[in-house]
Amino acid sequence: MNGLKTMMLLAALTALLMALGYTLGGPTGAIVALVVACGMNIFSWWNSDKIVLKMHDAREVGPETDLYQMVKQLADRAALPMPRVYVIDQPHPNAFATGRNPENAAVAATTGLLSMLSRDEVEGVMAHELAHVKNRDTLVMTVVATIAGAISMLANFGMFFRDGEGRSNPLASILAVIVAPLAAMIVQMAISRTREFGADKVGAEMSGKPMALASALAKISRGAEAIPNPVARSKPAVAQLYIVPAGISQMFSTHPATELRIEALQDLAEGMGQPAVQPAARRSSALDPLG
Repeated sequence: MNGLKTMMLLAALTALLMALGYTLGGPTGAIVALVVACGMNIFSWWNSDKIVLKMHDAREVGPETDLYQMVKQLADRAALPMPRVYVIDQPHPNAFATGRNPENAAVAATTGLLSMLSRDEVEGVMAHELAHVKNRDTLVMTVVATIAGAISMLANFGMFFRDGEGRSNPLASILAVIVAPLAAMIVQMAISRTREFGADKVGAEMSGKPMALASALAKISRGAEAIPNPVARSKPAVAQLYIVPAGISQMFSTHPATELRIEALQDLAEGMGQPAVQPAARRSSALDPLG
């Protein structure tokens, strides 16, 4: 059912792109838009991990690091192939997963996150990211971001569209400026918000420490708002990849409110027979990405 919903949402984005192309260029415009959408899907499918990791100047770390060993234990526990592990030299606290399938996945965390969180909290975050890999969310989020970006680009072009006689097309302008970007945003949010709750649940079950993840979400949310993220600032479409996006109003956020995610984790902890109280942070147990 999850796969069917994904296909329907991706089809809706592609249809939206074609409709905008038809409005701007008639049948030819619709065909061109379809070709562009297919090309972007294929390109994103094959290169999603490389694109995102290069964008963040991420560096791969190996078995000699604590982070790698932690991810390996979680991957083994979840019966997942070992993903590549990356660290991003950035004070902004965040993490993400990427890759077209579990066999070609990668997880990354910033140095800001690793220094801010306790060891249990880092484990909760990495389990969340591995849950995205297990649920095959990573490819979908990247492809959706690519197509939504194409719609926004085409919408901006529509503002300057003129017919053969040099006149503007009012319908094209309305669709381009208002309807298409809004619809693309709604579809993108529908995918991401649902999947974040799912990744929180699967990740918490994977680590066995739902309240450690809850505590991590609270810390990351505060830190992400206070410390700028240069990549997200220049490329807003990547915000949906992070465990907690920053600098976006909740109305337009691709993620549920952090408070709601914490409440869901508290309920999960109670169901697992654990106290629904966020554990106190222990600075001494913070993870050293180089250790």
